[in-house]
Amino acid sequence: MTKNILVPVDGSKNSEDAIQKAIELAQACNAKLSFLYVANINQLAINACLTEAILESVTKAGDVILDRAMETVPEGVEKEAFSETGSPAVVILDFLEEHDVDLVVMGSRGLGVMKGVLLGSVSQYVVEQAKCPVLVVK
Repeated sequence: MTKNILVPVDGSKNSEDAIQKAIELAQACNAKLSFLYVANINQLAINACLTEAILESVTKAGDVILDRAMETVPEGVEKEAFSETGSPAVVILDFLEEHDVDLVVMGSRGLGVMKGVLLGSVSQYVVEQAKCPVLVVK
């Protein structure tokens, strides 16, 4: 039974659609929603050259995205928000290892064929590596 749903968010249209689908599922299953924002910052870049002001700016942007997600959840649905930095796919998988998640609901980026082959896709990587079901919302 689905009791804990993870929703990685990035502020994109696909992410917004995933939030709506996750809310529907949470209401149907009486599940808790966990929103996760990952600031896509390489740890080496953090150590080498990013100033405190830049890190603070990125954190504030993530807080705005998380606040919007939290505000869309209706009364009666349990919710929480998390903000992390790093490679989004890796952080999402780490989150799954550390938390009791039954389902991931995430947006799909509309990558072109070449971009998808060269760069990979966060959603595709999570689908392939996660140990729980993953619903990719288009």
